[in-house]
Amino acid sequence: MTTSTTSPNGYAGDISPQLAYQWWQSGEAVLVDVRTDAERAWIGFVPGAVALPWKQWPGMVMNAAFDEDIQAAAHPGKKLVLLCRSGVRSIAAARRATELGLEAYNILEGFEGDPDAHGQRGHTGGWRHRGLPWQQS
Repeated sequence: MTTSTTSPNGYAGDISPQLAYQWWQSGEAVLVDVRTDAERAWIGFVPGAVALPWKQWPGMVMNAAFDEDIQAAAHPGKKLVLLCRSGVRSIAAARRATELGLEAYNILEGFEGDPDAHGQRGHTGGWRHRGLPWQQS
């Protein structure tokens, strides 16, 4: 378990996709993808990330095993960096991880980023747009 540092938002803070990748690659952090299994299968995933849905599809019901699984994913002395589609669910998951005593960060922009003027994601920000490693099933 890691000693948490909490910002006024209720978790350690927000970081860029690039910083999350740097921390993960250096071994400072564990990358946790909190998107649904369906999102990872259909849209893409980060190889080597811990797949741990915050909510389950269909219906987007809370993952009853989240608390137990996030604690199992945490490693002593390592930060948790949490990734979702746009950086919203990962905030909620980071708050919960912090409540459990873990040092958890939200990855800004998420995997796909915000929608552009045409309502499409993946063009204005996000893990993929930033050129970080990912693949599709």
